[in-house]
Amino acid sequence: MGNATPARGGYRIIALIIASAFFMEQLDSTIIATALPAMAESLGADPVRMNFAMTAYLLALAVFIPISGRIADRLGTRNTFRGAIALFVLSSVLCGMAQNLPWLIGARLLQGASGAMMVPVGRLVLLRSVEKSQLVAAMSWVLIPAMVGPAVGPLIGGVLTTYLSWHWVFYINVPIGLAGIALATLYIPDIRSDAPSAPFDYVGFALTGGTLAALLVGLEGLGHGGPGTTTLALLAVAGTCTLLYVRHCKHHPQPVLDFSLLRIPTFQVAIRGGVLYRVAYGSFPFLMPLMLQLGFGLSAAESGTVTFAQAVGGLVMKAISERFLRAFGYRKVMIWNGLLCAVLLGLCGAFRPEWPLVAIYLLLLVAGLARSLQFNAYGTLIYADVPPARMSAATSLASTHQQTTAALGIGVAALTLDCSRWILGHESVQLSDFTVAFAVVGLLAAAAVTQCLALSPDAGAELSGHQSKPQTSKT
Repeated sequence: MGNATPARGGYRIIALIIASAFFMEQLDSTIIATALPAMAESLGADPVRMNFAMTAYLLALAVFIPISGRIADRLGTRNTFRGAIALFVLSSVLCGMAQNLPWLIGARLLQGASGAMMVPVGRLVLLRSVEKSQLVAAMSWVLIPAMVGPAVGPLIGGVLTTYLSWHWVFYINVPIGLAGIALATLYIPDIRSDAPSAPFDYVGFALTGGTLAALLVGLEGLGHGGPGTTTLALLAVAGTCTLLYVRHCKHHPQPVLDFSLLRIPTFQVAIRGGVLYRVAYGSFPFLMPLMLQLGFGLSAAESGTVTFAQAVGGLVMKAISERFLRAFGYRKVMIWNGLLCAVLLGLCGAFRPEWPLVAIYLLLLVAGLARSLQFNAYGTLIYADVPPARMSAATSLASTHQQTTAALGIGVAALTLDCSRWILGHESVQLSDFTVAFAVVGLLAAAAVTQCLALSPDAGAELSGHQSKPQTSKT
């Protein structure tokens, strides 16, 4: 690894610049949720079809995250980071100028690809330029904006859409991005790797990208037009690419996604249970704002205010989740809290306009607390028993898994709404369709709990500090 020239301003400046990029990338994963109905009306599209504007972004993030480190090693961290921000700003402007849905989807793909470069490269800058004694403090500066971004996204998106226009949901990135480019030029060190590395897995990269793209577009087609020839062909391509990749990764020394990590029991539970759980809750940022606007008749700003209650619960739990895991251990928390999450998610489908708003706020607040605890448990358990030498591979697989399941959650939600609308004979989406969709994703969250039953009572004890009670033998 090449030696970096010490950056001016110390680790706080570097951390804050990277935090701003994290904030932008995370904000854009949720900010358009409350703007979807207004965007659909402006672009002449079905509101349910607007799910692709969210999944396209998440898909591009998932596909390009694994290649970001290799690009940074070749071009240098400063050039890569600065270029990624510039591309993010450009794609944001293109999103705001969109005249139709295909234009918007293309711009969102570009935006997601540039976001995939920003975040891992920013994390790499911290790891390679900050002293170990300062790393925890530096990461705390970075993680707070990364948590706040998705939490305030629907609220900011709703306010901008209601009082300005949906275009400003994207234009807000321009001043933040331009400031980030200037500051990165001044303060981000230019780090390049001079160590020899294994050849990048371009075949694996193409196969995983093909799998994700074909699967998400196939799900979209399944909901929109039924099981037609093109849709079935896309799903077949996704299945074929998956099988080819499983065979390929057994022979590559450093596959782009290393599935041999699934031999680690805690990693396997975190991935398998995490797929079901993250798909279930990945649907929420799409379903809830749509239901509040299309079913309740609320404005974008009002729906953003309501959904913000869950975000508040999530932020509160971030500060205290460690105490729950220490007191009860991963297994108990992930089983019982997982069941609570499933029930609360399913109950969201019972919301009706005549409900007192305070009751909806309280339920979403509790759901946010439970949801955040479960996400923290899955997000930390995945690294519990991974050897240090394989941590990079685990991070790559975990990051891709996180973005892919979020995109799948939105796709599954849109597919369920379409199926319910077709079965119930609704010309446009109705409240009862949202009830069905929330029931389906609630069942997915409940199914995730079955995977957690495989955990041992002391799973993740080194992380949580939980000590199981010794079993006393009867004499």
